[in-house]
Amino acid sequence: MYPKITPYKTGHLKVSELHTLYFEECGSPSGVPVVLLHGGPGGGCIDDYRRFFNPNKYRIILFDQRGCGRSTPHAELTDNTTWHLVNDIESLREHLGINSWHVFGGSWGSTLSLCYAIKNPKRVSSLNLRGLFLCRKKEIKWFYQEGASKLYPEAWEKYLAPIPIDERNDLVGAFYKRLTSNDPKVRITAAKAWSVWEGSTSTLLPSKSTAKNFSADEFALAFARIECHYFINNIFVDNDDFFFENLNIIKHIPCDLVHGRYDVVCPVENAWELKKAWPNMNLHIISDAGHSAFEPNIQKKLIEIMDSRI
Repeated sequence: MYPKITPYKTGHLKVSELHTLYFEECGSPSGVPVVLLHGGPGGGCIDDYRRFFNPNKYRIILFDQRGCGRSTPHAELTDNTTWHLVNDIESLREHLGINSWHVFGGSWGSTLSLCYAIKNPKRVSSLNLRGLFLCRKKEIKWFYQEGASKLYPEAWEKYLAPIPIDERNDLVGAFYKRLTSNDPKVRITAAKAWSVWEGSTSTLLPSKSTAKNFSADEFALAFARIECHYFINNIFVDNDDFFFENLNIIKHIPCDLVHGRYDVVCPVENAWELKKAWPNMNLHIISDAGHSAFEPNIQKKLIEIMDSRI
């Protein structure tokens, strides 16, 4: 990855009476604009996300989506939907005086990238996706109800712990009930169980540091509450075929998708199905990787792709 850098500019953009976004700009002020859309929803940005881009060539824009990271209010679900986020991206682009930009997103960030491109195709120079998540019912069922559970039974037991046996037939619903509880202890217990489950399964090889990062109280609360809120509402799209029904809008946009062969969080089947529907998209399946953007050969391929854009 490129060396560590610090922003040359940070700011806060008020996008509604309730929500204010944190954003930052790194690299070259006169460089090619690229915006990074982080995962979750609710994950927030970390410093190492800046390092996927050549700082001498790119004007790198990162921001924390509604309710997470340094955006306020923290873990807020009111007026927090996919389409609010899409509008926020446009508001940020206009605020920064950018005509069009490369869009870079992984996991939920790949979902949001596609939504943004469908609504604003003229503003997207290229799509650069990782660990594709289309948020369909079968994907939610695989990771949060039954499927990945069979590969990580010891981590699954910890995920199940806050939920009584008689409520386990609908785990997303059971977690949502607790994540929106008026009792802060109930909320944080459920949040940490939900968040650590993803942190425990995101890398090909077990990573205690990743799981630990996902267990931090502030991170877990926003991550779990906002994710569960989006999933219980089908990410605020009409049906599971939303992306496939709207592909014609974006098929002209250059798109590369990097996906780990052993991605347990978002199975590679997602990427393969999109590739079949979008033959001109470049699909890069990484044979020795899971879900994380920081798997060595995933990050190598992502950097290679972004270097090729300039």
